[in-house]
Amino acid sequence: MASPGCCLSRLPSALLTSLLPVMSGLTLLLATLLLAGAIPSSRAAAVNSCGSVAEHRCDFVCHCGDCSDENQCGYLGISAVLGSPFTCDFEDDDCGWRDVSTSTYRWVRGRASLDSWGTGPHSDHTMGTDQGWFMVTVSPPAKATATAWLQSPVMQEATATCEIWASYHLSGSGLNQTACPTLRLAVAFGDTVVELWRSPEHRAEGWHQLVAYPGRIKGQFQLTFALTQPPACGAVLALDDIVFRNCGLLAAGQQSCGAEESSCSRGSCLALGRFCDGTDDCGDGSDEDAEQCQFFTFCSFEEDLCSWEVEAGQPTWERNTSVGLGTTSGVPTRDHSTNSATGYFLHTVAGGAVSVARLSSPTFQATNSCSLVLYCHLHGSATSSLRISYVINSTEHLVRERTGDTGSCWVRERVDFNLKESFKVLITGEAGSGGSVAVDDLILSPGCVLQQDSAPVALPGRARASNCVAEEFSCDDGGCVSAELVCDFAKACADGSDENHCGTTTFEEGAGGWHDTSVGQLRWAVQRATEPTATALVGAGAFLALQRGEGQMVAPAKARTPLLGPSGLACAMEMSYRLHSGAQGFLAVAVTEHSTDMTHLAWHTRGHGSTAWEHVHIPLGERARPFQVELLGMAELQDPEAIAIANVTFVQCNPGVEPPEAAELSCNFEADLCGWYPDRGSDFQWVRSTGQGQGSDHTTGSGYFLAVDPSAPWSRGQHAQLITYRQEPAAAPQCLAFWYRLAGPQIGTLSLKLQLQGAEETVLWTQRGSQGSVWHRGLATLPATGQQRYRLAFEALRDGFVGDMALDDVALTPGACGAELSCSFEAGACGLAGSGQWHWQSGGTSITTGPMADHTTGTTTGHYMVVNTSKHSLPMGHVATLSSALYQRSAPAQCLAFWYQLSAAAPGTLSILVEENGEQRKLFSISAMEGDTWHRGHVTVRADTDWKVVFEAVGAGSERSYMALDDLRVSDGACPEPASCDFEWDTCGWSSPSDERLHGFTWGWKSGVPLAKYPGPEQDHTLGTEDAGGELQVKLQSAAGQHTAWSVAGQRSQGWQSSTVPLESPSEFQIVFEITSRMWPMDGTVALDDIEYSATGGCDSNLEAPGKVKSSSSFVAEVVVGLLLAVIVLALVAAGGRYWLKRRAQESGMAMESNTPQGFDNITFQDDKVIIAQVPKERDED
Repeated sequence: MASPGCCLSRLPSALLTSLLPVMSGLTLLLATLLLAGAIPSSRAAAVNSCGSVAEHRCDFVCHCGDCSDENQCGYLGISAVLGSPFTCDFEDDDCGWRDVSTSTYRWVRGRASLDSWGTGPHSDHTMGTDQGWFMVTVSPPAKATATAWLQSPVMQEATATCEIWASYHLSGSGLNQTACPTLRLAVAFGDTVVELWRSPEHRAEGWHQLVAYPGRIKGQFQLTFALTQPPACGAVLALDDIVFRNCGLLAAGQQSCGAEESSCSRGSCLALGRFCDGTDDCGDGSDEDAEQCQFFTFCSFEEDLCSWEVEAGQPTWERNTSVGLGTTSGVPTRDHSTNSATGYFLHTVAGGAVSVARLSSPTFQATNSCSLVLYCHLHGSATSSLRISYVINSTEHLVRERTGDTGSCWVRERVDFNLKESFKVLITGEAGSGGSVAVDDLILSPGCVLQQDSAPVALPGRARASNCVAEEFSCDDGGCVSAELVCDFAKACADGSDENHCGTTTFEEGAGGWHDTSVGQLRWAVQRATEPTATALVGAGAFLALQRGEGQMVAPAKARTPLLGPSGLACAMEMSYRLHSGAQGFLAVAVTEHSTDMTHLAWHTRGHGSTAWEHVHIPLGERARPFQVELLGMAELQDPEAIAIANVTFVQCNPGVEPPEAAELSCNFEADLCGWYPDRGSDFQWVRSTGQGQGSDHTTGSGYFLAVDPSAPWSRGQHAQLITYRQEPAAAPQCLAFWYRLAGPQIGTLSLKLQLQGAEETVLWTQRGSQGSVWHRGLATLPATGQQRYRLAFEALRDGFVGDMALDDVALTPGACGAELSCSFEAGACGLAGSGQWHWQSGGTSITTGPMADHTTGTTTGHYMVVNTSKHSLPMGHVATLSSALYQRSAPAQCLAFWYQLSAAAPGTLSILVEENGEQRKLFSISAMEGDTWHRGHVTVRADTDWKVVFEAVGAGSERSYMALDDLRVSDGACPEPASCDFEWDTCGWSSPSDERLHGFTWGWKSGVPLAKYPGPEQDHTLGTEDAGGELQVKLQSAAGQHTAWSVAGQRSQGWQSSTVPLESPSEFQIVFEITSRMWPMDGTVALDDIEYSATGGCDSNLEAPGKVKSSSSFVAEVVVGLLLAVIVLALVAAGGRYWLKRRAQESGMAMESNTPQGFDNITFQDDKVIIAQVPKERDED
């Protein structure tokens, strides 16, 4: 008989990544392949280097020493990145997969683009960055439904235990539409095409996991992924990390079998209970030999019901095929007997007044050797169930029960009967809403002997129907409540029975609502310490333990709770567990949210030798209903009982009951998170940290803070949130002060958001881009909320995969905050009040004439302040003012820096005034500038008291003119001269332009004591080595083009060096520091500090440049990777300047980062496995 496979519900991505090598080691073949040095990593993916014969190609067995006979088979012999065998990660090539689409809608090999986030995945699944590769659909249909087809090479000889794992990513605006889109995985062998898996109807954007089981396939076969999409849906699907596990036949050769085993014709050993069970476990069919199995009674339902009897009524068991049932949700896509859509089986769906369908056997004699093997299919509903019982004297005795969704798969089940009276077997199926239950291949052993003479056993009567309607739950006291209120962590029944079987249990009185959904050779079951197999498990009277299962697959055992939720932010599961296992064993807890079809790993631990019981607190967080908690376990088959759990409780899960700390928003995170909670449904997580490469905390320098690391390998999406419970209404404004750190070239955006009850969230504060590896203070005024409750959220939104973000010392105080020291206008006007003509806008949603892009983000979505100075808006001589709140006088001199843009056509005059005690004085004024570009301005404020700034625009009476402001910043100390900077408190307008081709190779602002994650300057290794081809250049960029003014080759230096560079330009210009390298990772570090610019007097001739200096006329660029550090535009006709690299002794003995003076160096991020792609060489210079 053919043996089809099944699709296990998706495991969380992080669990697959972290446990795949462990789980793969459970079979002899994969364990051998995973041994160090067993298969050398080959990025070149040579094919069949040993000349293996064709019948041994692509059969999941390595016949060549380097496994090259298994390359380009839809997988490689081993993944050099994941380290797993028979895997395609698409990092080097397509592994032989090819697009066979018949339209422009097709599959291509590609990778994520940071410039086009929102269309496709943000990262691949293998590496978790924008540098990884995957297969992705392109050119979605616009006018008619189309299908993109991706076909594998020809494979051969899959075993009955074969598993196909894959990660797929869906994105696009049409995901929640009824008809958008459907991904299918099918297998073709001979003249048969069988659908193995189909994507669920409800799914959210992100990486999902699929597991499909093709079953035993003799000879050749091919796989096909097909994505069908209706017109104008616009969804994009990516496919990555296709893994084939347990697919190869064991090597032929006689083995010594145990007492409970027998040998196959190939010589391998098989458990006696696996013979004559309808599955070719041996791989040669010898375990299903007709002569050997002649005394077994098989019923495949291909012709009729055999001797089984279906009880009439609705619902009932119906004999049908997949073709006959069509694409109804939850029904099998094939039978088990023939592995075909035309094969027959019995199935039942929800409906009718009677709750269950009943199938009964003839009456059998008393026996001690009767066993029943059957294959069941439960899919589409988490509440479906199948019960196998025996009936004696009209009384039903339950033997085995399955509850829940086991996926679109046929699962082997076996029960044994040892009875002293005649009996009947009763199989009852109850399909939940939207699901179905099916059975096939009922196989009775020779010990099941029909009763010939006495009266047949009568079935028990059906249970009396409940008084409750279909969508209600029947309480134990007879009352009825809505089914939606069951297991919602709040008692709805008067007797509380709606919360009795929801996962909280000691297992003393049963499973407590946990139900086994395993499909493999392990399962979860309740055991008592008095049972012989559990005498060693001391510490609990009863527990849920791993046992040998009857499934045919080599898969983790899985148990699930009933449907739960909703839950509150503080919700957690606590349990005791015992994990006495080898390295191959593990225990994990995951959460599946059915509304999004997303599964998140909540906790896991690997096997160890301890026999003690341990206790764990597992945060689950805020979850929408319905969700389920999953328990996954894997152990050696020889000793599965070594893993167990006990005393499970759900704490603080009722969303209507807030924990005492929920209102504690002021927090230094030294003891806990106070009233702040990580959103467990985020793509990556805020974690409480003491550093570990992310720097020191702000409170003490050695304490705790909150951090996110977007480059962590489990990060696959774009955002992480830190949220609060709903707070009591605020009658007056409040000030939320906090300290934050944004470091790294792709760190992205940190925002503080406010959500009023029943309203959309609003942004109160935001900061984007690297701010150096130092702590900065943020201020946000929380407005009065009237009678509405509110909640707050810090959101980390990453731009890429390199950087760190941290948060510390959050303080909430009464009253509005003062003026914000830093304002990008992304969250609003930052308290600046205008006279009416000033507007807050973005280039893409312009209210009035203004720049197309802001300065902060350089995009049309970025915001700025603008005033229209055209004669119809601001007539000649008329004034429009923009005033700040009060700035605190924190130093005798303070620097106000800002970016401004004036239209080319007579914009008028922009003036900066400082107001103290009602008196104003002008510090800055400008009426014209070259080009429609952003320029940086700054003024030094020397005030005696607190002060405010007033931006004054005076109209000139022209057409389509404007003035715009962006990126205000106030810092202590006098402003430096233009282009000069010591980098102590900011970068003085110097910036590192984004270039996707550089892939994270960028300048970063940091201190002399660097974050451990990122390399910093070493005292004896400043410019790399000359052999590496490194070179530092100073260039001038203007309307006339770009030319090199100075350069120095890489060298081993003895610390900080200094140099002078004469500069001349007839028009305004930018200064560019560019570091180039022919090698990656670059050998060494480049650092810049104390740049001084002088527009008069020429250069100091006493300072000599180190290394080799090339003149601009003789310089020929040899740029493999260029890195730009561009400064503000300087409105100068002719200028000279100098910079030097300051010698600075490194402090010793510093274990943590401190607030020491800041340097400016290029961060190469070689620890993040970033690969630098080649970019074109620089063009001829002017």
